Amino acid sequence: MKIKTSERYGAVVLELKGNVMGGEDTKDFNDQLHKLIDDDKKNIVVDLSSVKFMNSSGLGMLIGGLTTMKKADGNLKLARVTEKIESLLIITKLITIFESFETLDAAVESYSK
Repeated sequence: MKIKTSERYGAVVLELKGNVMGGEDTKDFNDQLHKLIDDDKKNIVVDLSSVKFMNSSGLGMLIGGLTTMKKADGNLKLARVTEKIESLLIITKLITIFESFETLDAAVESYSK
């Protein structure tokens, strides 16, 4: 998995690419979030449009990320979730925990409301 970071209108976009399988990826993702918290950047959007596959460890990584951001008085929202991953979120009932947006712009704009 690769993580590409960019900033848009007060939100940080983390674009995940490849397979999200947990393990070493989880450490990289958490390190990235803690760096952002240290820089006082707490509005996070995770772009999942380039994720090919995600297993339960990958879902756990996202839950951990959400928890980390909430503890730091921030938030983590999902954008451009693929059909495969959306069905995973629905089956696991995690769709009720994450705020999810069809477009990156909608996710970013949700922080300014």
